[in-house]
Amino acid sequence: MTDVGRSSSSFVVTIRWRGAQTETAERAAAEGRVSGVESPPPALTDTHLGLGVCETTRRSTEQLTDRCGGPVHAGGAMARAETKRSGAGLLSGRCGAAEEPADNGPAEPSPPGGLQDGAAPSPGPAPGAKGRGAKATARDGSCRRTTECQVFDDGTNTFFWRAHTLTVLFILTCALVYVTLLEETPQDTAYNTKRGIVASILVFLCFGVTQAKDGPFTRPHPAYWRFWLCVSVVYELFLIFILFQTVHDGRHFMKFIDPKLGVPLPERDYGGNCLIYDPGNETDPYHNIWDKMDGFVPAHFLGWYIKTLMIRDWWMCMIISVMFEFLEYSLEHQLPNFSECWWDHWIMDVLVCNGLGIYCGMKTLGWLSMKPYQWQGLWNIPTYKGKIKRIAFQFTPYSWVNFEWKPASNLRRWLAVCGIIFMFLLAELNTFYLKFVLWMPPEHYLVLLRLVFFVNVGGVAMREIYDFMDDPKFHKKLGQQAWLVAAITVTEFLIVVKYDPHTITLPIPFFITQCWILGIVLLLTWTLWRFFIRDITLRYKETRRRKQEGSGEHDRVLGNGSTATGSGRSKLNGSSDSTRNRKS
Repeated sequence: MTDVGRSSSSFVVTIRWRGAQTETAERAAAEGRVSGVESPPPALTDTHLGLGVCETTRRSTEQLTDRCGGPVHAGGAMARAETKRSGAGLLSGRCGAAEEPADNGPAEPSPPGGLQDGAAPSPGPAPGAKGRGAKATARDGSCRRTTECQVFDDGTNTFFWRAHTLTVLFILTCALVYVTLLEETPQDTAYNTKRGIVASILVFLCFGVTQAKDGPFTRPHPAYWRFWLCVSVVYELFLIFILFQTVHDGRHFMKFIDPKLGVPLPERDYGGNCLIYDPGNETDPYHNIWDKMDGFVPAHFLGWYIKTLMIRDWWMCMIISVMFEFLEYSLEHQLPNFSECWWDHWIMDVLVCNGLGIYCGMKTLGWLSMKPYQWQGLWNIPTYKGKIKRIAFQFTPYSWVNFEWKPASNLRRWLAVCGIIFMFLLAELNTFYLKFVLWMPPEHYLVLLRLVFFVNVGGVAMREIYDFMDDPKFHKKLGQQAWLVAAITVTEFLIVVKYDPHTITLPIPFFITQCWILGIVLLLTWTLWRFFIRDITLRYKETRRRKQEGSGEHDRVLGNGSTATGSGRSKLNGSSDSTRNRKS
């Protein structure tokens, strides 16, 4: 197989050229490939700069729409060869930084002789490649946001990245045929009901994993995030079903999931003895601290580490962490397990567990923002060390976007950030209230599965919310995962309201109510001042300044005009007088 044959079999993303001149160049290139001679790619002109490829994807058969407005489609070997020659110099791994070698395995040094294992020698750069590279760089920078890192991908499309729709359909059909023809149906109604529900869910998941729309995340595989999107739909439908049941039937239904459920459980009180050093206990005076060292300590740390990776902002994480402790203070009369010692609230939770998790999360964010994103096919890497690094980095993001929330920049972003904080706090409260109203112990596996679910869907939802808020021209509607997470959070709260309205309507102590009213008034006052009064005042001052400048300019023009008129008259009079003198 020739070099042209190898390159034509690989996947590339090229630009659909418009115009008769470009079509002629493509036909000439195609004729060159047929005859065994590779034609040079057409040079970029100024009319092509608006049709750049901003985001490469791995769909080899679907026509894609470019972010800048130009259509992108699967191309031939010519653009792949051009990408290998000049693409590595176009895209850098850091946000706004110069090109750096990749440390994630893809960019391995070539073996002696300049060839990789199993690779053919690549031709040298074509004439004018440097100019084309500069234009492509400018084109890519104009399409990408300033907070978004550049990515280089050689476009390798292997068996791992294909959709496998027919394969999944064939396996699913074989399983259904086996159950229908070869397996005897049991006579247990409850067992058949459970198995039928599980089979229906599995069929829906198979359909969603292969056919659902991709989200913003692609690593470790797009099918992984499509799976959690379908799980979100199933969980929301389950919550809707529970919401439409009576309280007794809903709690009794949980027994079908686990026979141990459906029994009232006492809540543990964490706020009994709050002495850090208990002199009355000579055996272990620090027993109060050791009693609080349970499984929730690493859970708090890991939870806030992951939340920091979702939110990607230190201030928002600290605000949510502190606000939740205030909510625990305010609602401890409703749920006994909210009653904790002061040092458990502010030292163990805010400073140690939450603070350390946020710190480690911010350090990880710094590494991800500086990491070069240059990807190469696994079989194109010559060394085993490079292959192992490439496999490990498959579980890291494909690209990176730094979140710049800027809540004080305008009213829309301010309301969006306040809404995000509110939904985060509501989801946190739902964790405790759902356990209380559905009689689930904290250590039950359903509670853990819910936390794992939110860990996987929360990051996608936050990215979709940020894109919708930061880039409304391109993202004209809220993302599908963000929509589902918001619906799930609201549905969970409605279940709590329906199943135990007495608990959530217990009157809040008067001094706590006063504190919340004061905080809400201060928040509304600052909002009115920042986005209404301050803006009106600034606009009034600017208008007044412009009027003063305009009136001053008008006075200067009038002054110059009168001076010029007077001098003109004097000159005219002087000239007429001199004329009369000469005549006389």
